[in-house]
Amino acid sequence: MAVYFPEQDPATVRQALLARPQGRLVACLCADWCGTCKEYQPGFAALAARYPDDCFVWIDVETHSDYLGEDIDIENFPTVLIQPIAGGAPQFYGTVLPHLDVLERMLARGASMGAPASDVPEVLPWLLGKVGGNG
Repeated sequence: MAVYFPEQDPATVRQALLARPQGRLVACLCADWCGTCKEYQPGFAALAARYPDDCFVWIDVETHSDYLGEDIDIENFPTVLIQPIAGGAPQFYGTVLPHLDVLERMLARGASMGAPASDVPEVLPWLLGKVGGNG
């Protein structure tokens, strides 16, 4: 499967999420200037191919700060959000080591929450077009 980019086609991202109601949103929150993120992206795409029931989304936090909120506080990259597409509490939100085997183990075993739910940005509702503008 593909990695989706909200800035390229938000409607396609929304359709991909809706097509996987039993899957998970796996969002990498990154910055275009971040060299670590650029190195991480090909492996993130490879994981997307291994987990076709999940929806992998690459989100540039600076490009989308209007929708993610000015309070989003990402100190290190890559920061990953894993959340059931059907809704509910995120399974994980936090910085991961930039080694794909770490994220793959989290996906294979099921992640556990790394931050209080109040600290998690409202990514899923935004991608589904349920809050703010979308695009």
